[in-house]
Amino acid sequence: MIRLIKGESSQYYFTGYSCDNAVVLAVGDERYFLTDARYTQEAKESVSRHTEVIEASDLMQALRNLIRSLHLTRITYDPLEWRLSDFKKLEAKLPRVTLHPKEGFLARARAVKSNAEVALLKTAAQIGAKGFDEVAAFLRAHGEGLSEKQLFFKATELLTGSGERPVSFEPILAVGANAAKPHALPTAVQLHSGDLLLMDAGIKHERYCSDRTRTVPFSSRMDFGTEQLFNDTEIQKAYDLVLKAHDTAIKQARVGMKAKELDAIAREIITAGGYGERFIHSLGHGVGLDIHEHPYINARNETVLEANMVFTIEPGIYLPGKFGIRIEDTVVLKDDGAHIL
Repeated sequence: MIRLIKGESSQYYFTGYSCDNAVVLAVGDERYFLTDARYTQEAKESVSRHTEVIEASDLMQALRNLIRSLHLTRITYDPLEWRLSDFKKLEAKLPRVTLHPKEGFLARARAVKSNAEVALLKTAAQIGAKGFDEVAAFLRAHGEGLSEKQLFFKATELLTGSGERPVSFEPILAVGANAAKPHALPTAVQLHSGDLLLMDAGIKHERYCSDRTRTVPFSSRMDFGTEQLFNDTEIQKAYDLVLKAHDTAIKQARVGMKAKELDAIAREIITAGGYGERFIHSLGHGVGLDIHEHPYINARNETVLEANMVFTIEPGIYLPGKFGIRIEDTVVLKDDGAHIL
């Protein structure tokens, strides 16, 4: 298959480098990385073997010329990676070339990780977990009375090592009722002793992401472990259900099962506990060069899970105006089951 690649994560996966103005043509083992003069030198220093860097001021014209010079007649591309305007420029004056759309095929190719990728993801997860510990230590000493906006700022500083590495997404630190919003934005709401605090955060290590969520009662003795005791009995009931769903899904995950079957394991536990309608998102998603990628662990996905797939397990319960709970770990699936990274 001759592949046309536009998305930055796909660029990086196939060539070892990416930028915001490039296109890659993959012909067998050969790669052609087309970009403009701003990125040419760095691209030449960074791309993997069997990759030729081509400098061009008009990428689509240069790509058409390259396609003609290679006498290509059929090229597969992912329409999700392309802007319509760029695609129209590309297909113009290529009457003898079939541009075959195949939605998501490049992302699916990245779903099964190599052992080297798993090692990078494990390191990312370990660095991310250490960041959680540093945030917990800060909160124990200084958290009382801080707003969510202040918590967001400090968590970002600690997770990134004061700028040594990027976050894989903007961290979520939600207090009390705001935790009922799965993607809560920081507000002026303040953190006080006894409040529920949900933290969802991750970092990037050599482009690979981590993702983790913990829900805890805030105090001067708090930590981000999964064993937590809340003063509110309803919160404790919901928390125990989420933890049971989290632990059971990880324990029962197996190579060969469908993604929707794994989602059902956790969803049935929460439904049996009376909160099925308040588990409002999928059980998980793949993690790699992107924070959300294949496989998606949801109630509709027929994808068969394979060894070396890496994905999150993150059941949750959300009661608007009251509280939200989510417990999330990233796992790698092996022949003997799922292992938390």
